[in-house]
Amino acid sequence: MALATHTNHPSSRTLVRLVPGALATLAVAVAALLLEALQHRLWGESGIPALVLAILVGMAVRSLVDLPAIAEAGIHFCAKTVLEIAVVLLGASISLSAIEEAGGMLIAAIAVIVALSLAGSYLIGRLGGLSPRVATLVACGNSICGNSAIIAAAPVIRAEPEEIASAIAFTAVLGVALVLVLPLLQAPLALGPSDFGIFAGLTVYAVPQVLAATAPAGLISVQTGTLVKLIRVLMLGPVVASLSVLHGRRSGAGLCWKSMVPWFIIGFATLMALRSAGLIPQPVLGPISATSGLLTIVSMAALGLSVDISSIRKSGTRVIVAATLSLAFLCGLALIFLKVFAAH
Repeated sequence: MALATHTNHPSSRTLVRLVPGALATLAVAVAALLLEALQHRLWGESGIPALVLAILVGMAVRSLVDLPAIAEAGIHFCAKTVLEIAVVLLGASISLSAIEEAGGMLIAAIAVIVALSLAGSYLIGRLGGLSPRVATLVACGNSICGNSAIIAAAPVIRAEPEEIASAIAFTAVLGVALVLVLPLLQAPLALGPSDFGIFAGLTVYAVPQVLAATAPAGLISVQTGTLVKLIRVLMLGPVVASLSVLHGRRSGAGLCWKSMVPWFIIGFATLMALRSAGLIPQPVLGPISATSGLLTIVSMAALGLSVDISSIRKSGTRVIVAATLSLAFLCGLALIFLKVFAAH
């Protein structure tokens, strides 16, 4: 009798309910990783990253296959809870030691540029007809660190799967385009290696993309761009925490910190603090980062399986126009900083 009672425990039944959707999500994630590996074999490092492929494959499956209702619980779990765990682990990849290597002027300027870019990008999105949540996602992705910022902000503002997918898809396209175009602009803009590194660090979405964009300009450009980009990434925590406060107030959640600051933001900040204090052993940093990346791909696969393609099609043009104009605005801010302040 005791065994039967344990078997029928609500938590056990919940786990069983998650299995079908989780298996479907894992299958999509594996397919995305295999497609990325195939791209690398055929074309080297260029191509569509697994994170974006997971969304695309998931959306394709959703449009071609009538998923049973029994899969919904597991897909929702992977799209929400797994995503939040990935955000927590992301904190271990960010160290505050970068601040010690930069001057106060540069740090303050980066913070101001991120704030202005957030406000300007949001305004551009709203004027372009985007909903407040999509405009917020595009602004965060454009201003901080692309997909990672969108992924971190999405649960806080309770964005719908279609909104997250559209923001990530078009931001990913722009990120790749910027990496290809940026090296061609160094000479016309008359930027030296250090200034070009700052420009890339302020505008390019992801750290690996900064490395790719600055490599043609030399080692100084790569080092400068990486430093600026890391400081820019550090803005993710305060921005997402601020969104939590604003969203909590707008939704009538009061001033209870538990309702305004989600658990995964606290976890993110905790791991970042532990990394900065040197309390996370160096050998485990790589596995933690890899786990965060894999969980993110799984959550994006679930996101794709949750997406109604017709909803993205309706907002596609508006999102790409808003994202492009927002990126142009950020580039303008970066150039103004270089021309006005870099000489000092």
